Amino acid sequence: MEWWLVLALIFGAILFLLSIGIPVAFAFLFVIMAGVYILQGGGLVYHTLVVSMYSSASKFALLPVPLFILMGEILWHSKVAFRAIDVLDKLLGRLPGRLSVLTVMSGTAFSALSGSAMATTAVLGTLLLPDMDRRGYKRPMSIGPILGSGGLAMIIPPSAIAVILATIAQLSIGRILVAALIPGLLMATLYLAYILIRCRIQPDLAPAYEPDPTTWRERIIGIICYLLPLGVIVFLVTGVIVVGIATPSEAAALGCFGSFFLAAAYRMLTWEVIVKALEGTLHITVMALSIIVGALAFSQLLAYSGASNGLVTWVLELDVPPFMLVIAMQVIVLLLGTFMELIAIMLMTLPLFIPIIKSLGFDPIWFAVMMLINLQMAQTTPPFGLMLFVMKGVAPPDVTMRQIYLAAAPFLMCDFVAITLIFVFPDIVAWLPRLAFDTG
Repeated sequence: MEWWLVLALIFGAILFLLSIGIPVAFAFLFVIMAGVYILQGGGLVYHTLVVSMYSSASKFALLPVPLFILMGEILWHSKVAFRAIDVLDKLLGRLPGRLSVLTVMSGTAFSALSGSAMATTAVLGTLLLPDMDRRGYKRPMSIGPILGSGGLAMIIPPSAIAVILATIAQLSIGRILVAALIPGLLMATLYLAYILIRCRIQPDLAPAYEPDPTTWRERIIGIICYLLPLGVIVFLVTGVIVVGIATPSEAAALGCFGSFFLAAAYRMLTWEVIVKALEGTLHITVMALSIIVGALAFSQLLAYSGASNGLVTWVLELDVPPFMLVIAMQVIVLLLGTFMELIAIMLMTLPLFIPIIKSLGFDPIWFAVMMLINLQMAQTTPPFGLMLFVMKGVAPPDVTMRQIYLAAAPFLMCDFVAITLIFVFPDIVAWLPRLAFDTG
């Protein structure tokens, strides 16, 4: 059977199962089992497949997934991270679009403490949107910054999605986490620049108001008591990897310990918080590991069937500039993101794209970070971006989906600028991993 026909049958079966509502992990598992039976006859091959799947799920390299999730769950449920918003609020003064700027800064800070984009979006919407409405902020300057900065949790470490992406693509988890840091900060900077410029041009979008007076003593105490401790946790998660002190697994353990210690120091570590955090961690971890197991088995099925090798050979023989192929892959991911769940996108594309990228001589880490940004864009791209519906869930009843779509558009353009800069200047991604890992 021709490789392209095998590939079409595999993807057709997956799309059919997803369309009838089968969960992502089970859809891929069904196709894998059927593929093994058709191509290899089942029997003892199933035993080998199960052993391989167990081995892939029990890798030590996957330890950061539950630890990063637990760290974020503890900080969310104990409300430790929320105190930083008040401190940042006192530091801003009378900036144009003050609350919109606060939203981006808070979203960036929360993203460095939790890998959940949906949780960050929901929290920012719940905490800040009512105040912005009360002060007369228009929808583009209230909903837009929440959607943009909420998605940074997928980019800025510790990002559970980045760990899953690295595992599916069989790339270094540490390099992916470190490489995504500067692009994430670049995106936050673009959001801030857009807000400040547009609020200068159209001040009616974010009416100015006089904030409550605070002394420098209050600001300094807030920084020392609430911002610096969170900064220490960020260093424990990302900084120790950059300076070469710890591996990603060790950094995740340090960050997790730091979150428990901080919650206890603020007397917020109750049994209720611990139980809720463990329940959330267990739920998300089981889902993530199921997906990872299915992804690695799916890669093996593609390799054994000859579909992946056939596609790579066909692509390399095309008379097309290599950079155009990279652009085409990113466009495919963006288009898939308008109607598919991001985990399914990674499972379907990474096992095919990464071998092609390596064969073309491109840095797979650079490509993976661009894909991560693309997946983040997919979450806020109409009509089915998941964070658009999360935003609708926490917004006032009078907010329409059309308003949410329009508010998201400028921040999607900022993401597009960021991914273009990374495409043109790969060192934005490569510089920090090179500094952290290529010391020799």
